[in-house]
Amino acid sequence: MTRPFNFSAGPAALPEEVLQQAASEMLDWHGSGMSVMEMSHRGKEFISIAQQAETDLRDILGIPANYKVLFMQGGAIAENAILPMNLARGGQTDYVITGSWSQKSAKEARKYCGVNIAASNEADQHTRLPAYGTWQLSDDAAYVHVCSNETIHGVEMHELPDLAALGSKAPLVIDCSSHIASRPIDWSRVGVAYGGAQKNIGPSGLTLVIVREDLLGHALPITPSGFDYQIVSNNDSMYNTPPTYAWYIAGLVFQWIQRQQEGELRGLAAIEARAKTKAALLYDYIDASGFYVNKVAADCRSRMNIPFFLHNEALNDAFLTGAKEACLLQLKGHKSVGGMRASIYNAMPLAGVQALVDYMKHFAARHG
Repeated sequence: MTRPFNFSAGPAALPEEVLQQAASEMLDWHGSGMSVMEMSHRGKEFISIAQQAETDLRDILGIPANYKVLFMQGGAIAENAILPMNLARGGQTDYVITGSWSQKSAKEARKYCGVNIAASNEADQHTRLPAYGTWQLSDDAAYVHVCSNETIHGVEMHELPDLAALGSKAPLVIDCSSHIASRPIDWSRVGVAYGGAQKNIGPSGLTLVIVREDLLGHALPITPSGFDYQIVSNNDSMYNTPPTYAWYIAGLVFQWIQRQQEGELRGLAAIEARAKTKAALLYDYIDASGFYVNKVAADCRSRMNIPFFLHNEALNDAFLTGAKEACLLQLKGHKSVGGMRASIYNAMPLAGVQALVDYMKHFAARHG
């Protein structure tokens, strides 16, 4: 049976190959007599899974040796608190507002540190990025926080800011939940990268934190031990029982990424090229249609999350009903902004985006 195309923003579609492999290993992982979800996280079987997953992730993202990879819990929402507990030292921090998620991050951080809003695109209704040259950065910030892809508003930083060039000595922290593993990360500009797994990497429940070693060891005394980056690092992410099955699935996804190919491109390079092609296909049609509209400035449109609106919003319900009948699922926009949203993460094939465009053309011809 052909599966529908699932455009959910998260938890999102997983590569079908990964789901099939996980299904085949469900009752007995590699002759162990156990399902992965039944294993001790300290047993040799799961340790091998965990170590391979980290090795593969480091290979995919080119993570330098002086960065620790932490497999944690709580999602990006929890990291909004865990991060300032570990890095702010109760002092001043800078936050850049580019959409709903960075707003939530700044609001949560205020419980643990001073927050300076260095820049904001609220006046533009989160449709463009504040120009880097306009950022008002603090002299003494413990870090500068950005959400490098806003899932709800569909705004993406295609190039990360060079804080040193902007006159800041603070490390850059990026919430990259919804574009991690879709493009390279310039580690020379990043101190911490974090994200929930449920967009591009695996099931909900797993959170990745990639942190430069010199930023460890500064947690506030109130920080729970299980959320202290230094303690988590010292214990190889097994200070407490980690989300083992989600970690295992992530490892399968990392191997899937390594197998991807687009022409002469392999791995992450192939994934990025495919993401550009998929996004261009959908944006180009929306812009030319006269029936649909995307409001985000062209230079910062997300490759992963594409919000769009029908000019006649009275047709929204009919659009969604017809999409479901066409096996195009979960296209309703976030409740805070309305409209539609197509999340085209790594697991979404080009054929899925083409099927969506074909349906949109058909719907516009019937109702235009």
